[in-house]
Amino acid sequence: MPPTVTTQPPLYDTADAVARIAAASRRTQQPQSRADLVSLAMGEPDFDTPQRVTEAAQASLGAGRTHYSPLLGEPLLREALAAKLAGIAQAPVSAADILITQGGTAGLAASILGIVNPGDKVVIPDPTYSLYGDLVAMAGGTVVPVPLAPDLHWDLDRLADALADAKLFVFCNPVNPTGIVHSREELEVLADLLDGTPTIVISDEAYADLDYTGRPFTSAISVEGLRERTLYCQTFSKSYAMTGWRVGYLWGPSPLIQASARVHNTFNGSVNTVVQDAALVAVESCAEDVARMRAAYEERREIMRAELTAIPGLTLSAPEGAFYQFPRYDLDLPSVEVVAALRTTYGVAVRPGSEFGAQGEHHLRLSYAAGPEAIVEGVRRLADGLAALR
Repeated sequence: MPPTVTTQPPLYDTADAVARIAAASRRTQQPQSRADLVSLAMGEPDFDTPQRVTEAAQASLGAGRTHYSPLLGEPLLREALAAKLAGIAQAPVSAADILITQGGTAGLAASILGIVNPGDKVVIPDPTYSLYGDLVAMAGGTVVPVPLAPDLHWDLDRLADALADAKLFVFCNPVNPTGIVHSREELEVLADLLDGTPTIVISDEAYADLDYTGRPFTSAISVEGLRERTLYCQTFSKSYAMTGWRVGYLWGPSPLIQASARVHNTFNGSVNTVVQDAALVAVESCAEDVARMRAAYEERREIMRAELTAIPGLTLSAPEGAFYQFPRYDLDLPSVEVVAALRTTYGVAVRPGSEFGAQGEHHLRLSYAAGPEAIVEGVRRLADGLAALR
């Protein structure tokens, strides 16, 4: 008789949520520039944090502000943010409905996990920031991606169909990866589509201060019909060049903030006091720094566009905000292969468009948060790589 084979159970049986995230995730590591690599892949400013913010953190440490913060966040910071948001929303905003989070990422996680049940339908644009789909997968929800129109704005007819019976709609504005800025007219149409429904909206406005359209930026919370159903997610990372500080915040209807706070407090606890003291200084006194960096990004946008225009086979996007260009290339190769070849052989790192959704395939995401010299050299290497692949 053949020997009996005993099947052993796996020693480590991990949660189904891990497998769901792994199956859904398109996210890739973001390489930094080094001697042999120019990175146009990073989604963060290359500016230093404003000096007065760093000095505020040092002063906070010197004052012994090193103990636990309240779970919702420091009262003075929340009050300052409530005053700022009241101006944006043109409506009263209570500091009691603001939650300070461990960066925008934790705010998105807390809000999505606080809303989505297994099987819930969650609508997201395609392409869009890839973290949204990962978090929906963690919660057990079902992502419904909606392809964009040719101009990379929402296809409102497709969006209307997809939103039927949706628990949640998640979007960013300005948009990562396309650089599109959604107008007041688009947001008002969204409000009309959702009128009379229980669908919740998460508006991720991380790049709201980086708008080059020349018209006032329209936040979702300023639109009647969206304000009462919207969780507003914000971060200090982009506007204030504070990516490593890990501080952001949520505002929205009290029951949604309470649910998000329950999740955030369980995962993260309170945000450390020192960075909140620094963030307060950013809110109160760094408007000139934000304007200076925005002007620099706008100049870099034009530098990158001029350099990219000379590359055959690229169809350029028309970025209006954030710091990304999202060109389409005409090679018959998947974007992950193009990106790998560009990085390993030609020394330039960019992001594959497919990371941001199926409709992002045959696109590349390039960041002009890099300095002007890096942009020129990186695009030169990109041109050489695409020519060789052709």
